[in-house]
Amino acid sequence: MKINEGFELREICGEAVIVAHGRKNIDFSKIISLNESAAYLWRNVVDKEFDAPMLAHLLTEEYEVDEATALRDAEKVMQEWQEAGLAR
Repeated sequence: MKINEGFELREICGEAVIVAHGRKNIDFSKIISLNESAAYLWRNVVDKEFDAPMLAHLLTEEYEVDEATALRDAEKVMQEWQEAGLAR
């Protein structure tokens, strides 16, 4: 999987928010915000190919979480990013 072009993570009023660039990506009907761990993952995989095990590894390196929980969380994040059109 890879993050789609035209999206950037920004800090706005203390919140991690995904900003779309270019006309084809603009959808003012929704704002996509990321929690701390999702923003951490985004920063570490932008412009890279990634999969759930890679995201899980990043989570276990940064947070006190076991591998099974990290893998479930990684799969959920990937699904949410796909559904929001942020990654393919």
